[in-house]
Amino acid sequence: MVTLAGIILILLVIILAARSCGGISHRNPKGVVEGYIKAAVAGKDKKMQECYSADKVSDEAKTEISSTMKYFQAHGAKDVNIESCETISESKTYSYVYIRYNLVLQNDQEYPCISTYLVKAQDKKYYLYSPSDISDKISQQAAADYQKFMTTKTYTDYTKAYEVFLKKNPGYEDKIASKLNG
Repeated sequence: MVTLAGIILILLVIILAARSCGGISHRNPKGVVEGYIKAAVAGKDKKMQECYSADKVSDEAKTEISSTMKYFQAHGAKDVNIESCETISESKTYSYVYIRYNLVLQNDQEYPCISTYLVKAQDKKYYLYSPSDISDKISQQAAADYQKFMTTKTYTDYTKAYEVFLKKNPGYEDKIASKLNG
């Protein structure tokens, strides 16, 4: 009987793990940002769309999704390793979140990246702001917050890792640019 209970417990853990894989967590700003990046690397545009408002996804958001997927495809990213994801600043209407991650390339090298997203609460869940929903005031505040963020250890560690990658891979940026423009 103990064996049967053990098997049931293992199956339950596997089912719960499979259900959470690739899902988007809307419980906090960090969860939606991490889910967006993971879905982008996996090429799952429908999952990326889930990161935006519970309402209809705007054309601007669809363009951003398409551009993000093309960027990751140009790198040949096969996976992503998330280094950190935290809130830079918060207000009553939004959270400004950074995510520091490495794209795992086909040759197993890791390409350092950093991205920021504005996240809003809607119906007790968190969603990415559509570019068209970002006011000038929010944009200006985010720019000021990003300028401060650029002085943090997280950002300086990213820039060092990026420089090291480029030294090891001369011409890499040009190669990616030609893929995106071609």
